[in-house]
Amino acid sequence: MPWLIVVLGYFIGSIPTAYIAGRFVKDVDIRQVGDENMGAANAFRQLGAKVGVAVGIVDAGKGALAVLIALAANIPQTAVLLTGAAVVVGHNWPIFIGFRGGRGESTTIGVLLATITQPMLILAGPALLALLIFRNVILASCVLFIPLPLVCWWLGVPGMLTAYGIALPCLVGFTHFLRTRQVVETSGTESD
Repeated sequence: MPWLIVVLGYFIGSIPTAYIAGRFVKDVDIRQVGDENMGAANAFRQLGAKVGVAVGIVDAGKGALAVLIALAANIPQTAVLLTGAAVVVGHNWPIFIGFRGGRGESTTIGVLLATITQPMLILAGPALLALLIFRNVILASCVLFIPLPLVCWWLGVPGMLTAYGIALPCLVGFTHFLRTRQVVETSGTESD
């Protein structure tokens, strides 16, 4: 049963929110406009603020939903955490549209809100403030994710959950690195 929940998490993550929004709002493939990322930030820039915010909320909701389903199924904590990772992997490499998705920031936020709620809520204010002032998603993510282990330690969050709060943002960073490298290599090839 736990593995079915983990697989379900992957499929929930694979629902391509920004792609669906792009098709409905402007009849565009979000992966072919802007920075070609299938996430909330690109949707915000290419489809408008309301759509971008909605995509971010739904993507975070996907992460939280998968974890809440796992918790409701009363499976072991390791399987719950694997379900959270699976939903992020599903968002980043969705089976429904050729394994080319987003970077997983919003989905990771949803997963972490459901697993380490109090530390995430404490850091949400400063992260949102950074986003509003600087209008930079990467900077806001740094404000949210970098101090997260310290806040977890301060609040006495168990070590496994603290490590999880480090690992998932690292997956986001790794995905961001891969996508940025691909864009640089593609643009370098076109200019040759």
